[in-house]
Amino acid sequence: MRAACLGAATLAAAALACGCGASITARPPANRFDGAAAMRWVKLQVGYGPRPAGSRASRALAERLRRALPQGRFQPAPGGLRNVVGEVPGRDPGDVVVVGAHYDTKNIPGFVGAIDGASGTAVAVQLARTLGPREVRPTVVFALFDGEESPRGTPDTEAVFVRRGLRGSKVAASAWPHARAMILLDFVGNRHLSLPREGYSDARLWSRLRAAARRAGFGGAFPDRTTGPVADDHLPFRHRGVPAIDLIDFDFPCLHRRCDDLSQVSTRSLDATGESVLQLLLGS
Repeated sequence: MRAACLGAATLAAAALACGCGASITARPPANRFDGAAAMRWVKLQVGYGPRPAGSRASRALAERLRRALPQGRFQPAPGGLRNVVGEVPGRDPGDVVVVGAHYDTKNIPGFVGAIDGASGTAVAVQLARTLGPREVRPTVVFALFDGEESPRGTPDTEAVFVRRGLRGSKVAASAWPHARAMILLDFVGNRHLSLPREGYSDARLWSRLRAAARRAGFGGAFPDRTTGPVADDHLPFRHRGVPAIDLIDFDFPCLHRRCDDLSQVSTRSLDATGESVLQLLLGS
């Protein structure tokens, strides 16, 4: 676990109030993204309980997410799975940016994935409901991936994961192989949020995201350093030549543990992510 928000015991109450890393400023200038609404989307997902790909809970959640997204629809994926896709039309219909997240949870008994799955999906949904038609040049496709996690019983190695997992994002990458950019939202709602550049993420696009975060007042949440690469839903896009970035705080202490529940989620962190990505899209 990282140090407390302000790092001093005498300021513990303030730390608990902000629920964030010291990098997130108290009074950001941007205020369009509704972090409280994003938190409600997290709670809605967690309310379905464990949601492994193909489960009854996952399919019920997919129906709810389809209704939430503008122009919401299903995109078939292997094994009877379904991505949930929506879009906000831009001024140039031939120009596309994909914003993605996965809505399935790892198949662990009792695992509700408040961060790992629900936080990224919540921010994506709220972004889709915030951005106006033709407000930006590219059409923004919001793709909520099914089957990010490997099937149960699959050996937990990166090579097997890349081959057997990422099922929904492989379909989406084949549908939008010429997208201008892909932005993946994964572990983006945890307390003490810190999102350095992930090793596979496109350096130029990441630099633009950091600049957008500074404009939004959340620049410190995106430190100027690079961590090791993570096999994730941005890889199928990267393999097709699409500049892609992964927003993932991989130091999250409850990774694939049952403690990944609502107690780990910060409204402030959801807001920091949403405002920063919104600024990036507005600058497209």
